[in-house]
Amino acid sequence: MANLVYKRVSTDQQSTSRQNLVLDEAGIEDPVVFEEDPGTSSRLHPLQRPKFRELLTYARPGDTVHISEMFRPVRGTGHILDVLDVLHREQVALRIHDGAFSAMDLTARQPRTGELLSTVKFMVQTLAAAGELQRELQRELTYDGLRAAEVKGSKGGRRPAVAAEKTDDVRTAYLEGRSIAALARDHGVSRGAIRTAVADLMPDHNAISQEDTPAPELPVTLDMPGKVADFLRASHLEPAERAALDQGVTVRRGQGYSLRITAVPGVHRQLLARCQPLDGGQGVPTVPARRKARREYENRVTGLGVPD
Repeated sequence: MANLVYKRVSTDQQSTSRQNLVLDEAGIEDPVVFEEDPGTSSRLHPLQRPKFRELLTYARPGDTVHISEMFRPVRGTGHILDVLDVLHREQVALRIHDGAFSAMDLTARQPRTGELLSTVKFMVQTLAAAGELQRELQRELTYDGLRAAEVKGSKGGRRPAVAAEKTDDVRTAYLEGRSIAALARDHGVSRGAIRTAVADLMPDHNAISQEDTPAPELPVTLDMPGKVADFLRASHLEPAERAALDQGVTVRRGQGYSLRITAVPGVHRQLLARCQPLDGGQGVPTVPARRKARREYENRVTGLGVPD
């Protein structure tokens, strides 16, 4: 008995990352994957989609079709019922791993007639209608947002590409040293559109392109006094800050300790800002030893220099 996995996205701008996560967590053994081409129209009936038809041709009685959620293969009530009928006829099971349908046995049938149980059909129709309502509400909210933006003079969607008659001007200005950001502002397009227009020129002009993209920060190792580390562990931190603390190495110093932290300078500066209350105020009592520890750490962070 084979495990057949079906994946689909609505447009070529989307990915199957979320579906992959759900299906990977399900621990499906030896999956045989059928993934629709992103260009396949969502308006097509699922039984007319190339990869779903290929899946049905491949399937044998006793196999199981796995999908992340019900609306991957179908778009409405009629489609759901059609798919369930075909799977029932082919004696293929259906397993949905996420969403409202995941808690339902959609294969339950009348033992005498083989028809879908009325309670299952009712739940399918209700949940499918709810899904369609949600999509319609999303469309309405999107259109309302676009109309509101237009009133303010903004337009939705992607910014336009560089006009053909302007391409030579853009390339000349780029070669003369004009930055990508400045050219994007001048022509009312995105930086990506400018990069596309000058793509073949960029390898020979790294110095110019660097004006647009700052050099990444490199990790730096600093010792944080234990009193500062103890305070920060009990504070609310961003994920990067918390990770830096959790990965720190404890270095014993007499009766105390330091926490050796390796992180980019920006994270060190954020941690320094978090421990400002150790100087007193903001509901934290002034303790000379903790204030001294904070200033020790401040001196080390300050030694990293001022960010560009």
